[in-house]
Amino acid sequence: MEFNELVEQRQSCRAYDPEREVEADKLERIIEAARLAPSACNSQPWHLITVTDASLRVEVADALTSIGMNRWASQATAFVVIVQESPNFTARLGGWIKNKHFPLIDCGIAAAHISLAATNEGLGSCILGWFDEKRIKRLLSIPRSKRVLMIVSLGYSLDAQRQHIRKSLDQMSSNNKY
Repeated sequence: MEFNELVEQRQSCRAYDPEREVEADKLERIIEAARLAPSACNSQPWHLITVTDASLRVEVADALTSIGMNRWASQATAFVVIVQESPNFTARLGGWIKNKHFPLIDCGIAAAHISLAATNEGLGSCILGWFDEKRIKRLLSIPRSKRVLMIVSLGYSLDAQRQHIRKSLDQMSSNNKY
């Protein structure tokens, strides 16, 4: 698939076919795409946890649905949990000098790679930031000192393709000056 076509097809999925499991080879290619994502000073400050076990998926989905959010997550047949890791020395030093926390940026880039790779594999995805982090850590044996930044739901989409509602190019970009 051509890249621009892939970008146009990607959308946040909120309806999955719960009867169709994500195949292991597709999941492996999606994780490989995240592994190859760029990061500040090649720090790669992430650890990715794939969740495919049916009973564990139910628990993860439940941790995503606090106060009525993300109720559709129980239909997803896989999740990728993105855990922030410590950046290497040069990324940490650069972040301190520039007052930027590069791991947040880097993990966002990895999440975008996961989402685009899922689309390329014929799957739907949704990048989620609303969840019970303490519960996710307990469920997946993530050390208390770590941060769970995002969870990406995956599965075969039941959503119809929607038109992307985005700002026009001149509203969100300019050339040579603000």
